[in-house]
Amino acid sequence: MTLLTLLLIFILVAIVFVQLSKVNDLSAKIRGEEEVERQQNDRQAFYLMVFCVVFLVGCVWSAIYYKNVMLGYGPHTSASEHGYSLDSLFNITLFFTGIVFVITHYYLFWFSYKYKEETGRKAVFFPHDTKLEIIWTAIPFAVLVFLVVRGLQVWNEVMPDLDPTVDYLEIEATGYQFAWDIRYPGPDGKLGSKDFTKISGTNGLGLEWEDVKNLDDFMPSEIVLPKGQLVRVRINAKDVLHNFYLPHFRVKMDAVPGIPTYFHFTPIKTTEEYRQGLREYPEWNELHDPTDPDSPLRWEAFNYELACAELCGNGHWSMRRIVRIVEQDEYDEWAASQQSYYLQNIRGGDEDPHKGKLLGVEISNRGKELTSEFETALKATDAGDRVLNLKHVFFETGSATLEGKSKYELDNLAGLLAKYPTQKIEIGGHTDSVGDDGNNMLLSQSRAQSVLNYLLGKGVSSANINSKGYGETKPVDANDTEEGRQNNRRTEITLKS
Repeated sequence: MTLLTLLLIFILVAIVFVQLSKVNDLSAKIRGEEEVERQQNDRQAFYLMVFCVVFLVGCVWSAIYYKNVMLGYGPHTSASEHGYSLDSLFNITLFFTGIVFVITHYYLFWFSYKYKEETGRKAVFFPHDTKLEIIWTAIPFAVLVFLVVRGLQVWNEVMPDLDPTVDYLEIEATGYQFAWDIRYPGPDGKLGSKDFTKISGTNGLGLEWEDVKNLDDFMPSEIVLPKGQLVRVRINAKDVLHNFYLPHFRVKMDAVPGIPTYFHFTPIKTTEEYRQGLREYPEWNELHDPTDPDSPLRWEAFNYELACAELCGNGHWSMRRIVRIVEQDEYDEWAASQQSYYLQNIRGGDEDPHKGKLLGVEISNRGKELTSEFETALKATDAGDRVLNLKHVFFETGSATLEGKSKYELDNLAGLLAKYPTQKIEIGGHTDSVGDDGNNMLLSQSRAQSVLNYLLGKGVSSANINSKGYGETKPVDANDTEEGRQNNRRTEITLKS
């Protein structure tokens, strides 16, 4: 019904204009064509001047009115170190182009008014004016040279080649329809190499697992960066043209298939600090979702974001990713909690070229795990919480001979005992229930003694360490499954109070 009403109104308006045109034609015949044309020219010239005034005032008013939602103004000052230089460059450009914009439009409409057709007036034609041409060539030339030179200065400030000795965090962003794969270096601080021919269902980036630098890289579900840290972003694309755009940090660079690009910047405001800046503005103290009375305020719901600034397909909108900027200690804690993509998805599988080998990253992770468990047990008051399972101590089948890969766990334990020289421990050996009870007791005692002998050989004081075999008397799982029996075959240490 509404559509029909609007259609009828449109038709009626069209009929009115047609009738007015007929009336105007009739009036022209009565008053004379020349008089009507003169009046039309006068009205049109006047309306053009009115439009000029309204248009220019509207431009100024809208710029002032929307100032607080534009980048670089109000609460949206740059959140990166280099962003202020870019904002300054845009302001300088706006100043000069604004002058040209106002003057051009003023004279455009003023000339339409001043030189409207009048009876007896004849246009003067002159083909050439050297002075005028010099003026309108020299002034734009000087302004453009200034803007270009200033632009080059800012570009060189923003995009210099990084000195290898500079401390920076390098991450990688790979765009595809319709998401981003974000890759971080692990503890080694280096991103590994890639080969597009190795892209597969489990290796979407084509990482070369023979390159040990790849083994500790991780790919988190969120982007987290530390405040005050120089960040270099490698930018790639797997299919079509994308664009890596961090508007609040003034970072924008195309992601081109086959041509890696990069950008580097230093965040200077954490997410929480930016929110506190927004909090000072009334419009940011409204509900984020006006339909939900329990919705957080707009400033509370604010997040930095990564967007694709290219129209890369129908799912373009889904490439938005949240970016969190945090203090350095919070970032370090977050990064330490991330798991290697290789260890989670490739290790031990068909694509793993290191199957059967113990890797340096695994040795490092085991050391960190044992240290964390040891120090937690030291603080425990409950006796059960002061018992640690040495998960990476292994023996040859049916023997008390340590396997070679057990030395890493025991070396880490020896280091911890050296760090806490007064701490006493008991080494306990345990078996499953398969076989003779007496033999199991002897085997557990022999294994515990083998561990003790190894630690003594590493300089651990004999006054702080003893061993005991428990055989099958203290199971931690059922013995009717292979998994349960494996859990029961273990070596433990108990921290003495």
